[in-house]
Amino acid sequence: MNFHFALPGAKGDPNSLAQQRSTAAELPPAHRSLSTSAAAGLASAIMSGVQIVYGETDPPLAEYRGQESFFEDESPLDLGVGYAIVLGFGAFFSVFTYALVYLDQRYNKTLITSEQFNTAGREVPIGLTASVIVSQWTWAATLLQSSNVAFQFGVSGPFWYASGATIQVLLFGILAIELKRKASKCHTVCEMVKVRWGTAAHVTFLIFCFFANIVVTSMLLLGGAATVNALTGMDIYLASFLIPWGVIAYTMAGGLKATFMASYIHTAIIFVILVVFVFSVYVKEFSSDIIYDWLEQTTSYSDEECEAIFSEDGTTDTSFFLDSDGENADGWACGPVEGNEDGSYLTMLSMGGFRFGIINIIGNFGTVFVDQSYWQSAIAAKPAAAHKGYLLGGLCWFTIPFTLATSMGLAALALQLPITAEEAGSGLVPPAVATHMFGEAGATMIAIMLFMAIVSTGSAESIAVSSLVAYDIYREYINKDATGSDILRVSRYVILGFGLFMGVLAIALFEMGLNLGWVYQFMGILIGSAVWPLWQLMTNKNTNATGAICAAWGGMVVAFIGWIATASNENDGVVNVETLSLGNAFLVGNLLALGVSFVIEQVFQYLYPADYDFSKLNDGLRLVEEDKRGLDPEDFDPAALEDARKFVMKWGVGLTLVLIIIWPILSLPAGVFTKDYFAFWVFVAIAWGFASTLIIIVLPIYEAWDSIYGVLLGIAEDIGLPIPDTWRPAAAVPLEKAGYARSSTVDEGKDAIPGQSEE
Repeated sequence: MNFHFALPGAKGDPNSLAQQRSTAAELPPAHRSLSTSAAAGLASAIMSGVQIVYGETDPPLAEYRGQESFFEDESPLDLGVGYAIVLGFGAFFSVFTYALVYLDQRYNKTLITSEQFNTAGREVPIGLTASVIVSQWTWAATLLQSSNVAFQFGVSGPFWYASGATIQVLLFGILAIELKRKASKCHTVCEMVKVRWGTAAHVTFLIFCFFANIVVTSMLLLGGAATVNALTGMDIYLASFLIPWGVIAYTMAGGLKATFMASYIHTAIIFVILVVFVFSVYVKEFSSDIIYDWLEQTTSYSDEECEAIFSEDGTTDTSFFLDSDGENADGWACGPVEGNEDGSYLTMLSMGGFRFGIINIIGNFGTVFVDQSYWQSAIAAKPAAAHKGYLLGGLCWFTIPFTLATSMGLAALALQLPITAEEAGSGLVPPAVATHMFGEAGATMIAIMLFMAIVSTGSAESIAVSSLVAYDIYREYINKDATGSDILRVSRYVILGFGLFMGVLAIALFEMGLNLGWVYQFMGILIGSAVWPLWQLMTNKNTNATGAICAAWGGMVVAFIGWIATASNENDGVVNVETLSLGNAFLVGNLLALGVSFVIEQVFQYLYPADYDFSKLNDGLRLVEEDKRGLDPEDFDPAALEDARKFVMKWGVGLTLVLIIIWPILSLPAGVFTKDYFAFWVFVAIAWGFASTLIIIVLPIYEAWDSIYGVLLGIAEDIGLPIPDTWRPAAAVPLEKAGYARSSTVDEGKDAIPGQSEE
């Protein structure tokens, strides 16, 4: 199966490649250029018996000759574009989302109570749940770090990034349905911890949840600010501080439902740009065969040839390929890949890729299971939608890192763009490829795509932190009799404060010399030890409070010790930011965090089984207001929920085994991919990408059509358009049946707090 959609003789056409090989036939095989520029005038240099042919459109590219980094000190976009994206898009989405919230309140009579603000009414359908999961899980790292590992390890990098971060969402679907079965009234995961395990455990896991929010927010801003700086020249500290302001306004206005509505728009834009990029790389500009040939060419060069390519004037005398220690410390894409089968980028037999896969799997368990935003999405979903939303969302999300990095990351290698290890570590591989292929338009698309990811995940993190503070600190320890208006006020204050904190945090991390890649691999060490106790919270009646607390803290302490000790042992006692990220340090730390936590919890469970009665869990939870939207007993039929549990267990566990065991094993016999095998690999990526785009854009609109139709009819009536009776929907369900009192303010379509209407 081959992808040849280019016209004969055009760039990316195999016929033109045959001509090029013929033109360069007199050169040694390792130096034969695959460039159409053979007829367009090539710049060549002969030094020490090495002849390198530079091309105008094909690698090695003449335009980057002598360039010691891709972006250097120049930005492809004007500074004004940076401000327009950071401030303009932020203002636009704030106004747009606020307008959606207003229309929903006015025409669908949705009330903004504290319950609605923090749970979206517990009635979000499958499509929007899936869209929100994709949005929350699409970090700056998803778009940037995934292509970085492709740049480092080849085809194995995108796969391990995607599969290693999809299974957590699939498995969380099990917790989502358990939550509906056992704790339908909860607002946060820590509320459940408090009811089941008491105050000490509550404080412990509240700290870990805040750690998760801080880590995710850090990666959003580290990747986002670095990219905005590289693309527009905006001061990196100023970008860190301004980006969160695009999140604060609409999250404060509409709460979780506003976040969900905005997240759908963000996700749709991300998928559209994704499709543009992958289509351009493998269909419009090149083909899978062209990329394959160029990747093979990239790894065929010797050190001497790489020195000639990465030099100021085409001679080894002015080369900057190797540092003073004779190492390719800048990570130039040239020569065999250490740790990969035959030094090829086109293989799943990659020790570096496998090591990253383990780190990725462990770290991302922490940032799903310990992140309140995922529990909040499960709380917000309809009982019948929770498990299916997570399964669908996980499968659709898979395509973003897999397809994007398989196109942009591998294209960066194939084109041998002068991207340094520092640039790659900061997430600048996709911006470099987009800028190379599309110029200013590509840089703008990447900037928009990134901003969508930042504000969607940032808003989810903001509402998660506000819920933890409002329910688990304010109501639990400060004002036990807090009213709905108290909770709303505190939630909004926290969103504002956390938005300011996000910018300050990113600046502090930049000052410490940390980048996106470093924090991404560190996250499992910090929060991975809380994963197993929180899984047991909802699934095992015998886990006791002491075991959960000791597992969380003990696993983290041992992980830190192992991480630092490994870095010291492998670097002659030197421990700093750089050495902590080298060799096996991150791998050891991540393994210890999850493994030690599991052992500790199992020991305590065996010695002191708790035999907890899960029926007490929901009884111990309390609503702030008697707003029972989404809590209709008909939706919580035990038999239906049990069927849902069996369904998600089968598909969640089954798909997990496929993604991290069966698929990799089946790809190992291929060794170094053949051209046809790689073409099929690319076909899977493209097909998955297009299918996911269609589902994630169309399904939420289909499910919400009644609400959309109601808003359109209301607007039509307000502006005086005649509405035939046959166009009107059936009578709406009375407000009283939804579980809250009707008042004059509700009748007028204004906000009202249930139980506080005038007598």
